[in-house]
Amino acid sequence: MAEARSQFIHLWGVTGASWGVSKTLAQVHALLLVSPAALSTEDLMAQLKISRGNASMTVRELLDWGLIYKELRPGDRREFFVAEKDMLQVTRCIIRARKRRELDQMKRRLDQLAAVPGDAADADYKAFHTALADIKQLADVSDKLLSRLMQAERSWFWNTFIKLFV
Repeated sequence: MAEARSQFIHLWGVTGASWGVSKTLAQVHALLLVSPAALSTEDLMAQLKISRGNASMTVRELLDWGLIYKELRPGDRREFFVAEKDMLQVTRCIIRARKRRELDQMKRRLDQLAAVPGDAADADYKAFHTALADIKQLADVSDKLLSRLMQAERSWFWNTFIKLFV
């Protein structure tokens, strides 16, 4: 079991890195996902062989994403952390964070770029604004889709994805 757990943590770390998050962030998340009990920062440091600073920064980011929660224990000054284990909720948290950090920022920047003045008869200006409009349209559709996914009920979510792939 220990070897399978270690392989899962490694796999989640490599996969996370390919999705644009740090390997350590994904490994801490994986460790908390498969842990039956809440873990302290010291537990995370010891099991993953990471520094206190790295563990603290990673925990803060996972808390910000909503992927982990603090668990308080009366009489213990340490903080303990537990992962959200509902994979639909994990998906919602990831979508919400990625949308906020990436898609929303891109849409704001596209709006700023579209407001750049120029001559509508100029071919360069027209090509630039046509490309911006196409990207903005795709971003708006993506935004609506992601918003629906974040609000979806479990049955709708799974039934929709099953229909897409079957």
